[in-house]
Amino acid sequence: MTIEELLVFGKSHCHSEHAKILLAELLNKNSLELLNYLNETVDNELCEKYKEEVLALEAGKPLQYVIGNVNFYGNNFYINENVLIPRFETEELVENTINYINKLFTHPVDIIDLGCGSGVIGITLDKKISTNAVDLIDISEKAIEVANKNCELLNSKAKTVQSNFFENVNKKYDVVISNPPYIKTNEEIEDIVRNNEPHLALFAGVDGLDCYRNILNNVKEHLKEKYLIAFEIGYTQANDIKTLAQQVLPEATIEVKKDLSEKDRMIFIYN
Repeated sequence: MTIEELLVFGKSHCHSEHAKILLAELLNKNSLELLNYLNETVDNELCEKYKEEVLALEAGKPLQYVIGNVNFYGNNFYINENVLIPRFETEELVENTINYINKLFTHPVDIIDLGCGSGVIGITLDKKISTNAVDLIDISEKAIEVANKNCELLNSKAKTVQSNFFENVNKKYDVVISNPPYIKTNEEIEDIVRNNEPHLALFAGVDGLDCYRNILNNVKEHLKEKYLIAFEIGYTQANDIKTLAQQVLPEATIEVKKDLSEKDRMIFIYN
């Protein structure tokens, strides 16, 4: 089949842009340039793979899982169904965290990324700022496998540890960062998310705060004298998490930051 024939097939089963992106990824071409190659013949094996991917999209599988990678803060990360698809809001968390680190610290920092998933947060920080060590923590063995692959792909010195947050950790850190599960157990979410992304990385108890409680109740023994804690949060959770943090770290300064949609999306706790 030709590229044009494959695109016709793709567009008959899924969104035309997705059809182009899938085929461009498979052929290692820029999707904007596909129109220059419409008469080019594609071998049968790639044709069959493309058709399988298109039908997976039609069946409701997210584009990022079908492709197997996602761009996050300028780097391509490998992902699969065992980790969350990184969101733009998490890029905002990283951007703000970099600014806080540059303001608070003059030395290479020790960072722990709790509930690391694919490792996008910790690995990005490792590439963008001066770090002494970066530890990527996740309870899921399959998520750790994805994070390890990304460390290798992106040549990061970050190390992985399988652990339920701090359970298997015995170090102190300058920076504790986490985008933990924060959706309430019975909260309504999009079907494409509920049906495809790992529930272990989405849901966090009746009020969505279980993971923040776990982290904050155990964080003091893992903080250096000068520290930064950075959380991504659900947009209704700022006041509850501030209260939790004040109980554990009364000396700390706590700041809530909004995302580009003007929703409370990040909390920064520092001393």
